[in-house]
Amino acid sequence: MGMTNDTYPCSPREELDDLPHFPRLCEKIRLEADGRLHHELHANLGKGMDLWVCQFLGIDYDDLKFRVLAGDSNESVLSWAKTNGVKRDEEETKWFRSYMHTRGFRDDLADKLSQRCRESGFEGRDDILTFMDYIDADEGRL
Repeated sequence: MGMTNDTYPCSPREELDDLPHFPRLCEKIRLEADGRLHHELHANLGKGMDLWVCQFLGIDYDDLKFRVLAGDSNESVLSWAKTNGVKRDEEETKWFRSYMHTRGFRDDLADKLSQRCRESGFEGRDDILTFMDYIDADEGRL
């Protein structure tokens, strides 16, 4: 049986140490390396939410990817990022968590979210207000 590239990672709502999307970011890297990452997700590896998390942590995506592919656990990778990146206090983390959970809701990405919903046949759904909602709907979790 051959490997297929049709596996979605966990929800972007999954968190590690109050950091949303981080488990998904690591899982996407592992799935892509195994040839199992859903083909629709390849184009945005290291971009979008992946990039925002790396920017918040103050680390380079390729450095994080190297740690993940070296076999480090999510916890170990996050610990490394916090040691080698930008030091964030609790308030900054709370702000970033809120930022990630609300992207697309009445902000600069609202039009893009509406476009994605139209393209996916989700027009008129009142349960898709943010990009996290959209991703969960698109991947069959919502």
